[in-house]
Amino acid sequence: MLRFLADESCDYAIVRALRAGGFDVLAVSEVTIRSVDRDLIEQANREQRILITEDKDFGWLVFASHIDSPGVILIRFPGNLRQTLAASVLRLVQEQGENLPSGFVVMQPGRVRISHKPG
Repeated sequence: MLRFLADESCDYAIVRALRAGGFDVLAVSEVTIRSVDRDLIEQANREQRILITEDKDFGWLVFASHIDSPGVILIRFPGNLRQTLAASVLRLVQEQGENLPSGFVVMQPGRVRISHKPG
């Protein structure tokens, strides 16, 4: 079963939708006030949780810094389409779940790109 770590920038509607779908989601906002990106990606790796974020800095950490990652979902949704966000993430997880571990996902309205670091 896929497990997730939702950072502070993650819309809480995503946390609720994934939990309602039966997924294990740890929301950073429920356990700490200020988090450090590098610490979060290391926690996600230790706990084998896919990180869900809206913070582009995680792309740099995963690709440029070569930090190990169990997977990242980077959300890029404009304000006028936020009402579809939680359902879109839940659908992504349900339909593409097997492709998410160790992947870097960029999710935009109507578009999902999944990349994997070269071995």
